[in-house]
Amino acid sequence: MQPPRLTGLLVLVAVLAAAGAFGWWRRRRDGRLRAVSPDGDASQRAALAALGVRTGAVTLVQFSAPVCAPCRAARRVLEDVAGRLDGVTLLEVGVEEHLDRARELDVWRTPTVLLVDPAGRIVRRAAGVPDRADLLAALAPLVAGARA
Repeated sequence: MQPPRLTGLLVLVAVLAAAGAFGWWRRRRDGRLRAVSPDGDASQRAALAALGVRTGAVTLVQFSAPVCAPCRAARRVLEDVAGRLDGVTLLEVGVEEHLDRARELDVWRTPTVLLVDPAGRIVRRAAGVPDRADLLAALAPLVAGARA
């Protein structure tokens, strides 16, 4: 009888540890609103305008796909937030129909949510289902600035 090889067991443990660490990292990042440089180049503004984003209004843009289960959860959160705040509009974009615009706006997964200020610039973005409280906190200064 041959003694068990420890190398195979160590490789298995290392792979499982790496997969667990990646899953933990991905879960912590999923849905987190990230600040974006508000400079936004002209091509991004043109892409947003082509999708129907109007200047003068705070807009939540959600890129989604019909087969995306998290997209439905994100839609519920966004509808709730848009319903709570006056002056916030929600625009859902089918990524399959607007693949060129999604690429211009650096959207690589669904759902992706963009917060667009009244000037038409992307100020925050989230990949995954955003947290309701984080959205409300990020939108409050934008809505106050739009009213002023």
